[in-house]
Amino acid sequence: MTTSTRRRAPLLRATRPRQWTKNLLVLAAPLAAGVLTDGTVLRSVATALVAFTVCAAAVYLLNDVVDVEDDRRHPRKRHRPVASGELSASTAVVAAAVLAVAGVGLAVAVRPLLAVVLLVYLVVQVSYAYWLKDQPVLDLAVVSSGFLLRAIAGGVAADVPLSQWFLLVASFGSLFMVAGKRYSELLGVGADGGTRPSLALYSESYLRFVWSTAAAVAVTAYSLWAFEIPSDATVNWQALSIAPFVLGMLRYAVDIDRGLAGEPEDAVMRDPVLLVLAAVWIVLFAVGVYVS
Repeated sequence: MTTSTRRRAPLLRATRPRQWTKNLLVLAAPLAAGVLTDGTVLRSVATALVAFTVCAAAVYLLNDVVDVEDDRRHPRKRHRPVASGELSASTAVVAAAVLAVAGVGLAVAVRPLLAVVLLVYLVVQVSYAYWLKDQPVLDLAVVSSGFLLRAIAGGVAADVPLSQWFLLVASFGSLFMVAGKRYSELLGVGADGGTRPSLALYSESYLRFVWSTAAAVAVTAYSLWAFEIPSDATVNWQALSIAPFVLGMLRYAVDIDRGLAGEPEDAVMRDPVLLVLAAVWIVLFAVGVYVS
């Protein structure tokens, strides 16, 4: 490994490439609307995906600077570049500013309204880093909004209307994963671990109530949405997609209940059954949208 590569590695790792998979939510709305096969739409959505990835990387860098002391008390996060001292706080802040500007600039090139969505995301995330992360319930809502804004960004980039059912599924599906993440963290490091002050404000029973309620609403909204989507096909493929969707939620809930969903992307990628359910769900829904 060259010297220049070693110097770049901490900065790249601080942008958390393993979490970039979250940004694939940008594809959700255009996929559901059946417009991803249009070349112009595909280019716009791909650019929006890159723009959101860049802005999210900026947020991760800023969070690592703000949370550096808490991260140093965490058994895993203490190895992050800023917490471990591999990357200076000043370098991380400058890189975050450059990435944020670049991401918004890319969004403007696609659609000015997309830039507004990204600016809202950045403002909300900065507010979270400095204040809202210590506010019970609001911290769950803010983290969930990050997932929701990704989904909205895809709809804006593709210029497709977002149905109320889509927004409900995205909102409560996000809350399900975020509350599950907090529940797993509470089981793993405890409320008194000093790694996340907001954990002291929650109990296991409360977080279980939140993720259970969010799962129920998400499943109900998805089912209503699937039956509402018009189709001339003999087989209602969207309705069939309800089964793998529900099974996937239940399978992921097993990881939450065992305290293994502290990193959602890792929990999903290490579970082959969950990946198969996700693939079946995507195929059934896509067939209903693009084939039937």
